[in-house]
Amino acid sequence: MKKLIFLLLLIPSVVTFAQQEYVTEKAIHYYDDAVNKTDAYIASQCVLDIYYPKGVKNFATIVWFHGGGLTGGGRELPKELMNKGYAVIGVGYRLSPKVKAPAYIEDAAAAVAWAFKHIGSYGGNDKQIFLSGHSAGGYLAMMITLNKKYLNKYQVDANNVAGLIPFSGQCITHFTVRQERGIKDTQPIIDEYAPLYFVRADAPPTLLITGDAEMELLGRYEENAYMLRMMKLAGHTKTRLLQLQGYDHGGMAVPAFPLLLKEVAAILKSK
Repeated sequence: MKKLIFLLLLIPSVVTFAQQEYVTEKAIHYYDDAVNKTDAYIASQCVLDIYYPKGVKNFATIVWFHGGGLTGGGRELPKELMNKGYAVIGVGYRLSPKVKAPAYIEDAAAAVAWAFKHIGSYGGNDKQIFLSGHSAGGYLAMMITLNKKYLNKYQVDANNVAGLIPFSGQCITHFTVRQERGIKDTQPIIDEYAPLYFVRADAPPTLLITGDAEMELLGRYEENAYMLRMMKLAGHTKTRLLQLQGYDHGGMAVPAFPLLLKEVAAILKSK
């Protein structure tokens, strides 16, 4: 009988969570109208979708950048992040070869600046904005968090990002940026388009996640391992690296989502 009472007491909280309503708004321009009117490609490509809990205040937000090597893919709202109590923003950005670096990095910054400026009007907390993405998306998240100039343009301090959790992000100069310069993808470069170039002690908490070192794209695990080491040497005490053994570059995203959610919850709990 006691077990039955205990179960009945649990039911209302479970039902309440299951009944939480979410709203999705699509194709929101994150550049000003003046910019959209003068550049058709920006107007079509630089939009975002937002999914958020209706009637809830002070929720956290995960900004998600899609992968595709900076040459393909499209904005997405990963189902693994839905119905978890958070807002999710899926960002579209310009792609190479129609544009070259740093255009897509600038787009990522403009989208995150939009989130900082507008999430409060949806009920969200602008001190609880997390950045993530897979592959090229992880690269973009790292670039605009570690190189503060991109968000500074919008009077946003990158240190106000609550947490950075890239999936298999490129830490050296992205291979597409190198290809734009006629450099082969096996020639490593570390310059102003490399997150590694901007390691710093005061960056937000960072969780690097990759697939299996022997199955990843090129040297992706080793790049992230070097990023971990250099962040530590720079004095950053909140960088960690997780390797998902048995998963290749494309397959690592699915098992990485629960780790992302766990990290978001842990950071929020620590505040």
